[in-house]
Amino acid sequence: MLGPEMLGFGVEWMNNEVSTGTTIMATQYDRVVVVGADSRTTTTTSYIANRVTHKLTGITDYIYCCRSGSAADTQAVADLVKYQIDFHRMEMGKEPLVKTVANIFKQLCYDYRDQITAGIIVAGCHSKDGDGMPFIIGGSCSSYLYGYVDANFKPAMTKEQSLQSSGGIIRLASISTKDGVERHVLTGDKVPTVYEEY
Repeated sequence: MLGPEMLGFGVEWMNNEVSTGTTIMATQYDRVVVVGADSRTTTTTSYIANRVTHKLTGITDYIYCCRSGSAADTQAVADLVKYQIDFHRMEMGKEPLVKTVANIFKQLCYDYRDQITAGIIVAGCHSKDGDGMPFIIGGSCSSYLYGYVDANFKPAMTKEQSLQSSGGIIRLASISTKDGVERHVLTGDKVPTVYEEY
């Protein structure tokens, strides 16, 4: 049987703790939503399979989803939702509400819960006032971010404060009905180092 030992590398990495995982987040300020995600994809071990994964997926011009779990599963679900929303838009003659998009994601993830691994945050803006959450966090490393957000989140933050509250998230998008989508990428020394602040 061909195992890792026979391929020329040791198996000590198999016993190491997983040091990375997905972190996804959404927050809001002044009728604008900021979504963010890190850019790494890990396997079931601590091996980072891809360092440049884009986990922010546009469903409409003003609604995005943050994806965690199996990259293939979450991308397939996002594509299905996008397809259904295109029909919804044609049928209704207007842009969908964030709640509508979230409900389609919820139903698909529930219907296929035994076949897929998916954690998704749906966030966005539309002209109708809603009761959005001030922030939401997900992903396998979300417990690390909760402490940072608990210490730093304030209601009614500015755009700059919202972007800085990302707590180490790499890719960000600011979504508003007025300005559309602004994408931001934090690289290298621009990424907040939470562990140095405490």
